[in-house]
Formats: sequence, C-alpha cells, structure tokens
Amino acid sequence: MQTKPEHETAKRHETVDANVRGVVRWGIGVFALLASGLLVSVVVFRYFVTHQGLGPPASPFQNVRALPPAPLLQVAPAADLSHYLNQETETLDTYGWVDQNAGIVRIPIDRAMELLLQKGFPVESHPAARQKAAAPSTQPSGMPANDENSPRRGTETKQTNPTGRGK
Repeated sequence: MQTKPEHETAKRHETVDANVRGVVRWGIGVFALLASGLLVSVVVFRYFVTHQGLGPPASPFQNVRALPPAPLLQVAPAADLSHYLNQETETLDTYGWVDQNAGIVRIPIDRAMELLLQKGFPVESHPAARQKAAAPSTQPSGMPANDENSPRRGTETKQTNPTGRGK
C-alpha cells in the first residue's frame, strides 16, 4: 500500500479562517438597507397622511351598497317579457310616425302586405339580359349594343301612344 506523506495526513482542518471583516461588512450593509427602507417608508407615509385626507369616516347608517351600472337583473322576467311583446305588437299593428320631419310613417304589417300584393313586388330583369349587361361589349365605347334583347335594333324605335287614341 501506498502511504501518504506525513504533512498531508496530519492536517484534518481548514487552514484558512473565515474573513471576519467581510462578514461584518456584509451584515452592516444589510442592516443599512433595512434601516434606509424603513426610514423612506415612514417619510412617504407621513407625507401622504398630511397631503391626502381620507375624508369623513363612513357612517354605519349610510347606504354603502352601490348598484352596478345598467342593465340590472330582472325581478319579474315574465311580466317584462309580456310588456315587451305588447309594445312590439302595438308597433306592428298601429299607424304612427317614425320620423315626422323626414315624413316617414309606419303602417300596420297587414296593411303593408296588402299594399305589396296590390302594387306587386319589385321584379328583377331577365337573367340572360343581366348576364349580357355584365359581359364586356365588343362595340366601341359610345356605340349602343346591337343584339336581339336590345330595345334599339338598328335605328328604328317603336313609339307607343300612352293615351290609346289615334295618331
């Protein structure tokens, strides 16, 4: 077996002591930080106490419960729904002004449906005519298109007499 030299086996403790000066400086620094933080807190607290009043203390008899902003909860939802439906039914079934200055009125829905049946619904143009109108023209600009569905074929136009009387 190998044996260690005598100077290595005899020493079984630290040969260098802790730096006492460094440990004391560190402790003093921590204490100084704590003390300065406490001092700053006291100064700030006293500043706010003198410059910002808290107001009078709340009275126990004062209504301290503040209501939230609208919409509030419904106390009687069935009654609210009934009231709402009555208002809407009245709006649909009566005459009235929507905007009197603009001359816009409302009429009952049944009367509006009767008027639409009498006058007729708006009719769209024939689908083929819409497709040809959407297609680019091969004619030079300013020239009318000359096709079968065009109201102008050539230079002739048919004039009708709206009164139905003779020429």
